[in-house]
Amino acid sequence: MSESIHGMKRTVFCGEVGESLVGQVVTVNGWVQRRRDHGALIFIDLRDRTGMVQVVFDSDEAAAIFQKAEQVRSEYVIAVRGKLVNRAPEAVNPNMATGTFEIRATELAILNAAKTPPFYIQDDVDVDELVRLKYRYLDLRRPEMQRNLILRHRVTKSTRDFFDAHKFIEIETPMLTKSTPEGARDYLVPSRVNPGKFYALPQSPQLFKQLSMVAGLERYVQIVRCFRDEDLRADRQPEFTQIDVEMSFVERDDVLGLMEQLVAKVFKEALDIDLKSPFRRMSYAEAMEKYGSDKPDLRFGMEFVNIGDIAAECGFGVFKGAVEAGGQVKGINAKGCGGYSRKQIDELTDLVKSFKAKGLAYIAISESGELKSTFTKFLTEAQTAELVSRLDGKPGDLLLFVADQPAVVAAALGALRLEMGNRLGLRKADDFNLLWVVDFPLLEWDEEESRFVAVHHPFTSPHPEDLATVFKEGATREELAAVRANAYDLVLNGTELGGGSIRIYQRHLQNRMFELLGFGAEEAQAKFGFLLDAFEYGAPPHGGIAFGLDRFVMLLAGRQSIRDVIAFPKTAKATDLMTEAPGDVAEKQLRELHIKSTI
Repeated sequence: MSESIHGMKRTVFCGEVGESLVGQVVTVNGWVQRRRDHGALIFIDLRDRTGMVQVVFDSDEAAAIFQKAEQVRSEYVIAVRGKLVNRAPEAVNPNMATGTFEIRATELAILNAAKTPPFYIQDDVDVDELVRLKYRYLDLRRPEMQRNLILRHRVTKSTRDFFDAHKFIEIETPMLTKSTPEGARDYLVPSRVNPGKFYALPQSPQLFKQLSMVAGLERYVQIVRCFRDEDLRADRQPEFTQIDVEMSFVERDDVLGLMEQLVAKVFKEALDIDLKSPFRRMSYAEAMEKYGSDKPDLRFGMEFVNIGDIAAECGFGVFKGAVEAGGQVKGINAKGCGGYSRKQIDELTDLVKSFKAKGLAYIAISESGELKSTFTKFLTEAQTAELVSRLDGKPGDLLLFVADQPAVVAAALGALRLEMGNRLGLRKADDFNLLWVVDFPLLEWDEEESRFVAVHHPFTSPHPEDLATVFKEGATREELAAVRANAYDLVLNGTELGGGSIRIYQRHLQNRMFELLGFGAEEAQAKFGFLLDAFEYGAPPHGGIAFGLDRFVMLLAGRQSIRDVIAFPKTAKATDLMTEAPGDVAEKQLRELHIKSTI
């Protein structure tokens, strides 16, 4: 029979008992982690959000309470009152934060019994993630999961405090809005009172935060839920949270400088880590040339080396043919891997082939300096020596090469670089490397649709130095593809933490952007007329950024999936195993919405 908490409310949290309370009577509430019977003594480790404390029930001191404690099992919810005392020296538990104290129980209330959980409520539990998600309320009892959510709370609080101190206003934007093109697939919501019409859940508050700038609010921030109906992966969910920012009367460096201050504050308050600023900046072109990625992991080197000039003149057909076909030949130096076996190199070959590369060439340099390779016989001694020198090859090194079209080389060699970084222990979780990637392309040609699409979104301003090309009559596809965006991404350890841009704020430039994207004037007015009209009423220069809060906390917590830092996430199939959402609805509900299922 469950008892009431009346008269047994906590006076201290389990993890916060300390020397100042020794000798005093305290009351703790929580869940039973474990119970151990030692004849006339019962020991219970009681857990709440702050930690655990040991409670002792002594049959000689309180026989009735001892008998009640015999009923208690793991995960029972109880309230205990007793005197906090120091443990005997030989009984101190150095693995528990409160391991030098214990509570000698004098009162016990069993507030609720519990079934045996489907998995242990402890850190590093070995259980299928689908089981954890089905019983998420139990998974969230585990200390590591609670630490993740507490870290998330600290990050959001630190963020709000920062923006408040810098005169930002937190503004809520609509959850039910208009579906717009040029983004990921929208989640649609049928309107009951407007038959045949649909709202869209926002993929981003982009247009509303720009309109907030037109409204003269100048500094906007929102920690906001966003929605995208797209394929999922470890760091993606159908609903996610952004730290969304917009500022008026700014240029790129103003935004980057202030955001560096924010990130430094969050790191200091959440992890007590001091970041060096300013963060490094790198152009998109340099990132792709050296690392094959617009979000390079700079915790380690292993930069790409272009050997196209050597390849073009050598007798190795694979290299020479790639260059003649307009491709590239690049390599990396995996230091200390010259002793790799044939099996290990085959594994690396399979990896690059999974990224559409035709194969992997290599030169293994033994500790004595002898070269082992399948292709150097097609090179002159001078070409081989130049190639080894170009990659700074030393005894014990393994030089790895990919020859293919530029996109394939970037993807395959980039994946290989990360794999070798993992194998060599160069990607340390507690090493945080932050980088701004700037000067992205503004436009990207879509072969299927035979038109340009926006690399970021249609409201990103071109780089000031490239404006002339944007308005050039008869500009070629190549010229337009070379136009840079006034955009920027913040990268943390090879993961995009956030991205933003200086926005278009003049109607004639926004009209031109829509024209380049293949929008007719009528279509642009129909879809974005409210924004275009607003620009005619005195829109200030403005720019902003959005950080993925889930991803940010995931990286700070050293986790591999954002599901570990979201209280109630979805699976990779966008389902909630706990509530069984999405689910069926009644036919009556569909009729009220004037829609019919075809399934």
